[in-house]
Order: sequence, then C-alpha cells, then structure tokens
Amino acid sequence: MKIEEKKQVVIRFSGDSGDGMQLAGNIFSAVSAVLGNDICTFPDYPAEIRAPQGTLSGVSGFQVHFGDKVLTPGDSCDVLVAMNPAALKTQIKFTTPQTIIITDSDSFAQKDLEKALFATSNPFEELGIKNTIIEAPISSMCKESLKDSGLDNKAILRCKNMFALGLVCWLFNRPLEHAIHMLQNKFQKKPAIAEANVKVLTDGFNYGHNIHASVSTYRVESKSAKEKGFYTDVNGNTATAYGLIAAAEKAGLKLYLGSYPITPATDILHELSKRKDLGVITVQCEDEISGAASSIGASFAGALAVTTTSGPGICLKSEAINLAVMAELPLVIVDVMRGGPSTGLPTKSEQTDLLQALYGRNGESPLPVIAATSPANCFDAAFYASKIALECMTPVILLTDGFVANGSSAWKIPSLKDYPAINPPYVNESIDSTTWKPYLRNKENNVRYWAIPGMEGFQHRLGGLEKDYKTSAISTDAKNHHLMTETRQQKIEKIADSIPELQVEGDADAGLLVVGWGGTYGHLHSAMEICKEEGKKVALAHFQYINPLPKNTAEVLQQYKKIVVVEQNMGQFAGYLKMKINNINIEQYNRVEGQPFNAKELAEVFTKLLEE
Repeated sequence: MKIEEKKQVVIRFSGDSGDGMQLAGNIFSAVSAVLGNDICTFPDYPAEIRAPQGTLSGVSGFQVHFGDKVLTPGDSCDVLVAMNPAALKTQIKFTTPQTIIITDSDSFAQKDLEKALFATSNPFEELGIKNTIIEAPISSMCKESLKDSGLDNKAILRCKNMFALGLVCWLFNRPLEHAIHMLQNKFQKKPAIAEANVKVLTDGFNYGHNIHASVSTYRVESKSAKEKGFYTDVNGNTATAYGLIAAAEKAGLKLYLGSYPITPATDILHELSKRKDLGVITVQCEDEISGAASSIGASFAGALAVTTTSGPGICLKSEAINLAVMAELPLVIVDVMRGGPSTGLPTKSEQTDLLQALYGRNGESPLPVIAATSPANCFDAAFYASKIALECMTPVILLTDGFVANGSSAWKIPSLKDYPAINPPYVNESIDSTTWKPYLRNKENNVRYWAIPGMEGFQHRLGGLEKDYKTSAISTDAKNHHLMTETRQQKIEKIADSIPELQVEGDADAGLLVVGWGGTYGHLHSAMEICKEEGKKVALAHFQYINPLPKNTAEVLQQYKKIVVVEQNMGQFAGYLKMKINNINIEQYNRVEGQPFNAKELAEVFTKLLEE
C-alpha cells in the first residue's frame, strides 16, 4: 500500500448530536497539534439540546484542517465521516468529487433513510455521489469488540465515534498513543469506559489496516520552521480565560468573574471556575445584569473584574457598563458574538455586535473595543484588554465570536516574563490624602487615580451622576458636563499612543486593499495568498484595535484607490471607517450566514474587484 504526501488535509466528522463527533474531532486535532501540524477547527452544531435521533436538524459537525501554514478550518473537506444518512445529506455540500466518504453502514437501514427524508433506498445515487466510499459496519464492529466488556448496549454504541476516529487515524498515519492518553485522562474516574473507548479506537485503526480500507494512506507533515517552545491545541474560550488569568497575575490582583451562562461564552466561566488554585473567584449570577453589577463591585474593591456574555447579554448589561464608564472603573466585558437579532442563531457565528459595542449605551460613553483574530490570539487579546482597562481606568469590550471561541488552533504556550508589566494608577505617597478627590487625574493621559477601599485617608464614593471636574462632587453645571464629556473621550483617544500601528500584509503596490477585523483574519489572509499564487496583487490590513483605531489608520487607508471591507455583518465596520477617515473609497463584501467565510470564494471576489 502506498503512502501519499499531502501539505494540508480537511476532515469533517458528522453525526447525531449524541454521536460524539465533537470529541472525536477534538482528539484528532490535539493529536495533530502534538505531531507538529498547524491546525484550525470549526465545531458546527445545532442549537437544539437534542433533536430526534437520525433527523436532519440534529446533525452535529466538527471540521479540522491540519498540515502546513493552516489559518482556516478549510473550505471543503478531503474526508467526510457521516455516521448516519442525515449526516450524509446535510454535510455533502462540504465535499468535492475527490472527497473520501466514511459511513457507518449499520446506520443506513430503511428506517434511518426515512428519518433523513430520502425518497429511495440508495442515498448515494439519490445525492449523485460518485466519490470513494468506505462503508464500514461501525456499530456492529463496536458490539463485537465490546461483547465481553460488561457494558450495556447503549454504552457500547457510545464508543462508535472512537472506531471512526481509529479508522481516520489509520488513514493519515496518526499514532494512537496520544489519543489513548487523552481518553484515559478524560475517563480517569470511569476506568471501564476508558478501557472500552481505547479498545474500540485500536480496533478501528486495525480494521482499516486489515481490510486495506483505502488504496492509499496519507502522511501530512508541517515543514515550515516553527518557533521553539511547547505547543498545545487551544480553543478561543480557553485561551481567553488563560489571558485573563495571566493579566491578573501580572498586575498582582485577584481575578473576579461575574457571569451568567450564555452560548457561546459559557466555557470561559467553566474554565475560570476550575482555577481556584490560582485565586480566581467566579460567581454564576442569576442574570446578566447582576453579572455585570457584581463585577463593578469587585472592580471598586480592587480586583481585575470581568463579565462574559454574548450579544443578548450585552443589551442587558448596557446600563451597568454605562455606570463603569461614568465611575471610570476598570472592567473587561467579553462578548462572544453569535447570530442575532434576539435569540437568533445561538450556535452560529457573526460579527454583528460591533456597533453595539461602540455605541450601545446612552449618552456620550466611549470605551475601548478590541477584537481577537484567532483562537490562539484570544490569549493576547484578553491580556491587553485587561492591561488597558487597569491602566486607563475604563471598561473595555473584548469581541470574539462563535467561530473563534469554539474553534481551536495550535498555540505556543507563552512565558509570562515576555509580557509587559501592568501598572494600575494607584494613589501614591506623592498625593496628599487631605486634598485628594476621586476624580483627581494624571494630566498627561486624563486617567484618574485609583484608591482601593480601606486605604487610610482615601475614603470616597462613586456613582452614575455627573461629577465636578475639580471637586468630584455631584454637578449639573452645563460647562462642567461638557468638560467631563471631553475628558472621558480624550482619555480613550489617548490610548492610541500605546497600541500597535496598523500593519499591511501582501504586495506594497497592490491594486486592492482588503480590510477586515476580528475573527475573519485567517480567511482573508488565505484568500490573499490564493490571489498571490494567481499573480494578483492584493494587500491586507486587519484590525484588532477598533476603538481607538491605530494612529496610522488614515495614513494607510488613504494610500489605496480601491478598498474592500469584508465582514460578517451588513457593513458596520465599513460605516465606522467612513465616519472616522476622510477621503477613502470603500467597497463592501458582507455575508451574514452564521458560517465562516470561504477563502476561495473571497479570492474570486477580490479578483473581480481588481478586474473592474
């Protein structure tokens, strides 16, 4: 049997929500990361808790792209694992004529076909599929493998995802040691379940080897030089949690999270709640409002305070966020954006909360907005959002999205010594406590000094009413209100002096500048590379810092005659740029489909714009 070399491969695991496709995909991606591959994953699952088994609405998918220089989950898959007819029917759109399809033939009985609304008894012919198909009797092989395990039939069939995983590991020459180690760790309190999953995984691998399930197997190696260090597979929510912990450690503060569970942000709460060993305090509040309010209280008390949510929760938190703006207290608000409006598409991804983050409060209430660009980048984004909040005494909104938060990528575990210090503007010995006022400011950056309750001589109150610039007493004076409004705005604008300048990737003399922000980076960069391979000159300017914009934004954008802003909304960032920057010609490419962009389609759009 021959072994073919491949630079990159995309695999999509799909089946019922209870078939364990997310687990199989996560293990495969982690194994690939350990072996040195770049990875990018995309979990794609329904909002229903558990749709009827075998139905179209209950299909759950997990796509993993692994290999060399991987930045996206891939446009189409090289291998599709379809555990039942419903998975085949709903996921076939992600395949090409070259895709290898693996099915559980035991799950393709007539009743299964009827549940998936097939009209005939041959689903492959009905869908016009002429691909290479590996029809493996996965369910019956699991039963045979575990017949002496003592497990009941239901528990045995729960292991069939591991048989499929073993078969895929054989197909791509992935050793099983790391997968076995992960299973033993996951089920360490249930040794019988761990043993069963390991046995079925091994049997799936051996099944592929013994029957020569494919004429070829494949080897995927990453040959690009990587920075030395320890790497792991990390998803965005976990990286966000780690970034917040790192910032609290660097600042020498307790980390407090007040949160209410909401898809797709809840995993940050889950991860931080495990970290009591690092002094993290988490409170699952009764609603979104109390989550934000309790965090403001923790901030007043001197903690690094965080509240996590998604778009609907930002609506509810807006009044409390406004209080943090007026009180000038540090607070990090993590918004993991999802499809809207209202409940919308809870498990899908969009970039539709941008204007809400920028302006979704009453009055003139400016605050910094940062957007993470990848799952691994969530660590840095959370760290620097915390640094800005603490050093500038302001709430900061960190935008991630469902794709970035649930997806994963290979991440080099950083050293905290490589990150800058975080120095909150505490009151100090140079300030006379007898003349100090709560809104006494550093004149260079307009940031007020922070007095922690309990510091002798610095008793104070904060609140939502306007304060006098000099005395910090409540004031309704018109000119004072204008002065305080300007002061709060200038404080935010001054942050531009300390954030990185906007960088442009690609051809310096490009005829088209692609502009994006947040979690679309991988897709836009990949599309730019496709254009480059085809001899088209395209450049990319991608924004992580949204408010304030990098200082050189106008200088960069005004150099290009043609700019296209690409985003997963109806043009929110494009409108924001038009408002902020003069003399720029902006075109838009907008999609609001709940799915990540397709890099090849983007490349076609860019090519067409260049040719017009």
